[in-house]
Amino acid sequence: MGNLDYRALAVLDAVASHGSFERAAVAMGISQSAVSQRIKALEDASGRLLIVRGQPAVPTGLGQRLVSHHRNVKLMEAALDIDLGNRVSMPEISLAVDAASLATWFPLSLQPLLSPPRCQLDVRVSEQAMALHLVHEGSIFGCVAEAQEAPAEQLNGPGVTPLGLLRYVCVATPAFAGHWFGDGFSVEAVRLAPAVVSERNLMARFLADTVDLQGPYPHHNMPLSAGFNECIHGSLGYGLMPQLLAANALANERLVELTPGRSIDVALNWHAWNLDTPFTRALSEQVVATAKRYLLPPA
Repeated sequence: MGNLDYRALAVLDAVASHGSFERAAVAMGISQSAVSQRIKALEDASGRLLIVRGQPAVPTGLGQRLVSHHRNVKLMEAALDIDLGNRVSMPEISLAVDAASLATWFPLSLQPLLSPPRCQLDVRVSEQAMALHLVHEGSIFGCVAEAQEAPAEQLNGPGVTPLGLLRYVCVATPAFAGHWFGDGFSVEAVRLAPAVVSERNLMARFLADTVDLQGPYPHHNMPLSAGFNECIHGSLGYGLMPQLLAANALANERLVELTPGRSIDVALNWHAWNLDTPFTRALSEQVVATAKRYLLPPA
């Protein structure tokens, strides 16, 4: 592409971030026609389409790589400003995190970055497949995702660091447990009692291992959120909850374990690009250190 026009790359980044030429123009304080002209100039220089015009406008594969390049350059420029003693801008770092980690240990890793603020974080809740796709294509700097059994070897890809095991326990209120599982956590009871499920595969694995259930069972699908917690605490169902999230309620006997001594562990990895700036380095260090404090050691 020859010499890159970084002012045009900034416009491309804005369109990708805001999803439209109009909102990008407002954010950058320029006219919509100026946005269109700079995107067109980049596309002419590359000979490729960079933005799929639609609602929303989204970058193509090459467009996303250019956006990622622009963001990485901004991070490195901010690092140089620190070395030169200049005023430091607030670069943005994009991440994807699973819902269970975001509800438990992950926010505890952010204090050194955000107090005082050293960067702007764009944290997305994402399922494993999408999170890995985003980090491998360069849309985000890093992600927390369940460890793959046989990760494919990729040259020049993001680094992978094992974080530890996030343990889930099967819980319900004492009233729910007494009504539905008075005779124990049996396959017969599971076929009748309503479950609240945040991850289907996880619950299916747990029931197969615990009561050898291979078929359907009654359940409500709900993401791990305040709504999920309300269903469990409101005696509307039983479910798998991260032990870190359930610990206080179990200690206060507001919840009980339905299968004491039987839990299920999810191995987590940190996937991140080797971008050596003070911001990304501190983020990776804090994520790994916090995981070691709160997660169980990797198997």
